[in-house]
Amino acid sequence: MNTSALFTDYYELTMAQGYWKHDLDTKAVFDMFFRRQPFKGGFSVFAGLDPLLDALQEFRFSSDDLAWLESQRCFEPAFLRYLEDFRFSGDVYSIPEGEVVFPQEPLVRIHAGLIEAQIIEGLVLNTVNFQSLIATKSARVAMAAKGKGVMEFGLRRAQGYDGAMSASRAAYIGGAAATSNTLAAKEMGIPAMGTMAHSWVMAFDSELESFEAYADLYPDGTTLLIDTFDTLASGLPNAIKVGKRLKAAEKRFGVRLDSGDIDYLSRKVRAALDAEGLSNAFIVVSNELDEEIIETLVSGGAPVDVWGVGTHLVTGGDEASFTGVYKLAAVERGGVLSPTMKFSDNPEKSTNPGVKDLYRLYDESGSAVADVMTLAGEGIEPGKSANYHHPSLDTRRFSYTPCGTIRPMLGKVMEAGRRLSPAASMDELRSRRVTSMRSFDHTFLRFLNPHVYKVSINDSLRALKLGFVERYRG
Repeated sequence: MNTSALFTDYYELTMAQGYWKHDLDTKAVFDMFFRRQPFKGGFSVFAGLDPLLDALQEFRFSSDDLAWLESQRCFEPAFLRYLEDFRFSGDVYSIPEGEVVFPQEPLVRIHAGLIEAQIIEGLVLNTVNFQSLIATKSARVAMAAKGKGVMEFGLRRAQGYDGAMSASRAAYIGGAAATSNTLAAKEMGIPAMGTMAHSWVMAFDSELESFEAYADLYPDGTTLLIDTFDTLASGLPNAIKVGKRLKAAEKRFGVRLDSGDIDYLSRKVRAALDAEGLSNAFIVVSNELDEEIIETLVSGGAPVDVWGVGTHLVTGGDEASFTGVYKLAAVERGGVLSPTMKFSDNPEKSTNPGVKDLYRLYDESGSAVADVMTLAGEGIEPGKSANYHHPSLDTRRFSYTPCGTIRPMLGKVMEAGRRLSPAASMDELRSRRVTSMRSFDHTFLRFLNPHVYKVSINDSLRALKLGFVERYRG
């Protein structure tokens, strides 16, 4: 299925016509990066790369698209004929999907003609921003659960069809163990999981009858929702009756709480199950959960085995969006690829000029120490002490002698508009996220006042940036 190239902001097309009209479709390099960590946290998880590469390969204008553009009476016929053969034919460099990432560093670097690179901006940002937001939220939820299972079941609260599918994908990369989204499970290879709804319980003449019928249908995976009428006085006693029958048949079962005081109820339910010899029965809870609630309950010892998280996971909760932006880093002038820089009264919004590489420095124990941006091709020499500077040109800097692995973070993933390798499996991406997070000290990952990880620029990149400042602000 082709991705319509109309999936872009209108001004990208008006600018594209201007570039075409003035013969400015020169070589260009754009960086996609983000400006601050979401959720007031100390890390993010990069997600959305594989869907982006697939979409770029199929990004084109259909005849209907071109007819609609013609109807706007804004575009010249010759430009519309030019768009008939539009394909993305550039190169893409990227950090591996699933990696932990930080503000200011390039996540994706696009090398293409100016028109192509401009038109794909919306697609790049829409895909990476949303999935990175949800993958980060999911990683935080999974951390809060401290090894207990997390089920994503936000389909009905997600932002539309694509929002639900993208959220299920990103949530699995970030740490959710399963999804209730059946289509996402089928198409992406994510484990599917579900319990029952209150409507199932209410459809029968009695609560006990509904539990018995469900257990008869699914004896190997019975989870009974016990809060439809009265959790402790009705749901729990009826679940225990069914649970004893399942235990006698050597089947494992669980109960689910979807309302009320989760801390209080989970303890009461656990005590009653244990007293009836059902110590193997598991407890699933849901009801507007997020990482902060889960962390509080887990720290307090609430006996919960599986956390069902929906709304706050698939929408990002209090964080509306990921702060990813897409900025021109270099453009061809006079046959030479020349650095460019955006200025701002807010130093954090000024960009880092030129074509850049990114390196992650590890110490001898394998722990990540800092991410360093350099001009492309410079590299970082092992064993050689160097100064690394804050990217916003303030006075902060540190000296470091690389003593462990120096890892290039940007690799070519697309050449001449074709991806260089097939999409990774969901389990591979999830595993990469786990490995990446393990390489960081826990102080960078904690929720409250996380330690700020160093993202820096080297001497030559700093000198280039200062040269721009002196030239345009002097």
